Amino acid sequence: MNSSLMLAEAREAPIAVARQLQSQPNLYQEFGQVLREYSPRSILTVARGSSDHAAHFMAYLIMARLGRLVTSLPMSLITLYQSNIQTEGLFAAAFSQSGQSPDLVAPMQFFSAGSAKTAAFVNDEKSPLAKASNWVFPLCAGEEKSVAATKSFIAQLVAGARVTAAWQQDNALDAAINDLPSVLSRAVVQDWSQGIEVLKDAEQMLVIGRGTGHAVAMEAALKFKETCVIQAEAFSGAEVKHGPMALIDKGYPLLVLAPRGPAHAGLVALADEMRLRGAHVLLAAPAATPGVDLPIVETGSVDLDPISVVQSFYPMVEAVSRARGFDPDKPKYLAKVTKTQ
Repeated sequence: MNSSLMLAEAREAPIAVARQLQSQPNLYQEFGQVLREYSPRSILTVARGSSDHAAHFMAYLIMARLGRLVTSLPMSLITLYQSNIQTEGLFAAAFSQSGQSPDLVAPMQFFSAGSAKTAAFVNDEKSPLAKASNWVFPLCAGEEKSVAATKSFIAQLVAGARVTAAWQQDNALDAAINDLPSVLSRAVVQDWSQGIEVLKDAEQMLVIGRGTGHAVAMEAALKFKETCVIQAEAFSGAEVKHGPMALIDKGYPLLVLAPRGPAHAGLVALADEMRLRGAHVLLAAPAATPGVDLPIVETGSVDLDPISVVQSFYPMVEAVSRARGFDPDKPKYLAKVTKTQ
């Protein structure tokens, strides 16, 4: 097998993003106005798996740019513990590719029945999750057949950034978002092949990120587990020094994602430190960064660079999967739609 659905769909992401940007162009601006007038007292994200990583990205942008605290909802509070969560002043945002899982639908039905503002960012706008929400934001990613989400995840990242820009009325961020299709078209053909040789025989590894890039580090670790059967764990560049550092010895594989921004210098310094320890470091950073192994294409905003990172990452992890003898379209024990309670 020389290719896969996963790779083909990852390569479709720039077109999917362009399609989303062209669809219902006023929807995000209208919702931004709603959020400014509503001024939520609490914000929850509702998601699992890759979608939860996308929700984490939006949450970080909202907290960093708007100063509003955002919490990821443990869905079992609603589905198992029947907690009577207060909905007054609440904004709940659900992220999903399929919109089918009961543990996403039930909380959104509960919040929508109360006084909360609810929004679903979903690829199937006729799904139960979409029907359970006040506002629906179609991802416009098109059908995704590979079990491992790629283009739908990138579409979710873009949707989260669009909400933030609309809420904040940030024209510069909005302009950078609109330029993403051309940026991602360059990012998807970046040469990250150096990572294939390093990781094809790995059994365990760490993926390090921080700030807006931490969501992509979590997504990368998940993809290594599900498509490559590598025990990969994601950590913040700060958190890794509180215990996980003890794992890192000579030859230990380490992927450090260091896009531009406040966390960049510290992550590059960490990569240098781990190289001195003998770790096999793969540093993903802008091309001008000393010691860079995997070049990152810069976007029009440092806050959007993680989207470019994951666009370059997906072809690499797909190739690592095949180099290890796996079919990236059919991870063992996994299905495209996961329904949990």
